[in-house]
Amino acid sequence: MTALTATLAGRGAITIWQDAREAARADFYAWHNGEHLAERVGIPGFLRGRRYAALAGSPEFFTLYETIDPDVHTGPDYLARLNSPTDTTRRVAPQMVNNVRSLCRVEWTRGTLAGGLACTLRFDATEEAAPGLREWLCAGPLPALLDEPGASAAHLCVADAVASSVKTAEKKDRPVAARVPGWVVIVEGAADREALEAAVDRHLAAAALAERGARDLERGLYRLQAWLAR
Repeated sequence: MTALTATLAGRGAITIWQDAREAARADFYAWHNGEHLAERVGIPGFLRGRRYAALAGSPEFFTLYETIDPDVHTGPDYLARLNSPTDTTRRVAPQMVNNVRSLCRVEWTRGTLAGGLACTLRFDATEEAAPGLREWLCAGPLPALLDEPGASAAHLCVADAVASSVKTAEKKDRPVAARVPGWVVIVEGAADREALEAAVDRHLAAAALAERGARDLERGLYRLQAWLAR
């Protein structure tokens, strides 16, 4: 029998968190559901797109795009879309606030089932701490999470700060530049919310991450709203 896995689909990931101004929520959903997800997933090298809404933490929305590899993030097809936003994107983009966005390389991804819940942890680390932090995450907490009943998949993504900060026409429509966290951990859950949160508490506690050099940790719990694959 062929083994089935719920790993991320490629070696690249684009992670985005943002809020929609209250007056623009209907416009946001119409745009994201009716145009934006399909536009992005239609770009060569993009494989899947997912949008989640917060159960705890902020910003309210978390969007994950899975790509073949990080070269896609600075390739001509993606940049062409970023530099030629649609009229609707130009209208809605200024209504998206508290933007956080990292263009990432997938360092580690394992899983047996895609979950409808996702716990996200975003943080930074010094250059000196990075090797030890990466080794600890990939050898300890992330594999251990997959033995927990509350977790069905786990992923580590590390940002390319230069690629994440490229200036494009689409970014000019946003009131404030997006923050770029250097490290992103995503733990998916396919059971109760409490089971997922307990698993993350046990294996990725803030104190344990800080001890190994993580700083500016922000954690959120999200529920899947939309999913689209090529």
